[in-house]
Amino acid sequence: MSKGMTILYKVHNNLYVNLTNRCTCNCTFCLRQNREKMGESGTLWLEREPTVEEVEKEFSKFPVDQFGEIVFCGFGEPTERIDDLVEIAAFVKKTYHKPIRINTNGQGSLANGKNIAPMLEGLADTVSISLNTPNEQRYHELVRSKFGDRAYQAMLDFAGEVKKYVPNVVMTTVATTITKEEEEQCQKICDGLGVRYRIRPFE
Repeated sequence: MSKGMTILYKVHNNLYVNLTNRCTCNCTFCLRQNREKMGESGTLWLEREPTVEEVEKEFSKFPVDQFGEIVFCGFGEPTERIDDLVEIAAFVKKTYHKPIRINTNGQGSLANGKNIAPMLEGLADTVSISLNTPNEQRYHELVRSKFGDRAYQAMLDFAGEVKKYVPNVVMTTVATTITKEEEEQCQKICDGLGVRYRIRPFE
């Protein structure tokens, strides 16, 4: 496993922000289990976490106006650095006026010991939450969260809470990884929470 300082990188038509390698989960299906790069990136394993100033400076190296979205994702859970994420997102909004998406496991409020949803108001345009499965026990087996049995409900609670502050909240599963019946169950969960359900293509 090589390490570097890839802070921003292009995937398709979007610019991704790699803030941290920390994560509350150790998902069995995580792409970082068997690769170091995504899209047009160098290794996404970080030598150290970049400072807010380093992240903001990095944007000047890219033609930001040509990208569709700025996506907080990378090889870690971006809400592990929620205060820094908010500061950087505010900078992006003020400087580049670009839509911002946050890809998350939905455990950020649990990890930070506070409700982080209100912090995203006016900054995040989309929050994409990994639902993965409609089955709580199966969820624990798949994501292997350090929070154990508390993780699944915390993820659902976050989805219901963040929709109050963010215009587009999406919960996702990956195509081919669950049955059609399970996908229907996921749709019902999302309908109950008042958020959108999306089946992502398998990478």
